[in-house]
Amino acid sequence: MADTPKPGLFEKGGKLYWLHSSIDAFDTFLRVPGTVTAKGAHVRDGIDLKRVMIIVVVALIPAALFGMYNVGVQTSTLYGLDWGFFHKFFYGLLRMLPLFVVSYVVGLGIEFASAQIRGEEVNEGYLVTGFLIPLIVPVDVPLWMLALATAFSVIFVKEVFGGTGMNIWNPALVARAFLFFSYPSSMSGSGVWVSKTWAGLGGVDAISAATPLAIAHDGGFDAATGAVGQYSFMDLFWGFIPGSTGETCVVAILLGAILLVWTGVASWKIMVSSIAGGLLVGWLGQLAGATALPCYYQIVMGGFLFGSVFMATDPVTAAQTETGKWIYGFLIGALAVVVRLWNPGYMEGMMLAILLMNTFAPLIDHCVVSSHMSRRARKAAKA
Repeated sequence: MADTPKPGLFEKGGKLYWLHSSIDAFDTFLRVPGTVTAKGAHVRDGIDLKRVMIIVVVALIPAALFGMYNVGVQTSTLYGLDWGFFHKFFYGLLRMLPLFVVSYVVGLGIEFASAQIRGEEVNEGYLVTGFLIPLIVPVDVPLWMLALATAFSVIFVKEVFGGTGMNIWNPALVARAFLFFSYPSSMSGSGVWVSKTWAGLGGVDAISAATPLAIAHDGGFDAATGAVGQYSFMDLFWGFIPGSTGETCVVAILLGAILLVWTGVASWKIMVSSIAGGLLVGWLGQLAGATALPCYYQIVMGGFLFGSVFMATDPVTAAQTETGKWIYGFLIGALAVVVRLWNPGYMEGMMLAILLMNTFAPLIDHCVVSSHMSRRARKAAKA
């Protein structure tokens, strides 16, 4: 009688089977080929969760690279330093690299531990979340705060609800919200948007850089020149302004949007309707005298466009029906500008608008589906 083959080291019954989920995650990420069936009676589609996540990360790269350069630009400008292009870029790279390391080490560590405890596969969903978090926080946010916010987000927004694909809210935005409400002094004001803690530049706390959104909120818009404080509209468009590292450059964000729409990863309907909602409320606010800003300035300031492209379109937390996507996106844009214009204590608005509509996205889909069913029932009754 032939001997029963012994199970592999990481197979069921093996000594290290408890590490099966982690080994499987690395194996599928590194070795699963990107080929698909080319002919025959099979589904010919190369898309899966891993490829979707990688496409989103690639779409975020232009915003991340520009953010690194802009960190150097803002720092050298405010300190009066004669830095060249590469000095500015590598300074920003070195300042942002710890944020990415903390985000991925903490988040992936929790993801792997959770998968091991449950005996499930490790999903690739955190690839995007871990890349997003450093792009939506101030560059000098203390690393222990970032680690705490990341852990809170992954545990209480993803794992408690069952992991990737089961969360109700966008995890990256919840991490930012946790920081904003728990440590407001490190997330708001004029002193948090420029790096002051590297290469001997620290200790000059008097140096500050208000964002254009804060300047406009305080009445700093010049209607004659179209400038917000010292920043022209083209400064806002190209992104040479203080702010969260990934949110300032319109061009870089639009490049990412083109890739997401072209690959079908993100919904253009949510993007367009969100911008439409922001423009409409911004125009109405201008007519009502709530602001002197032209409505299109709302799109290029703060995190509006970044949120519309990369956050509102999250397929897990967004509306799923086609009509629901129009409603969902429009309400996000409209609510964001409503908060900006009529809430004196909070000048951004996009974060809370997206999280609020994440909550109501299932209700929007339910109403849309119920409306379609009622309309079809009425047609059938008439027939």
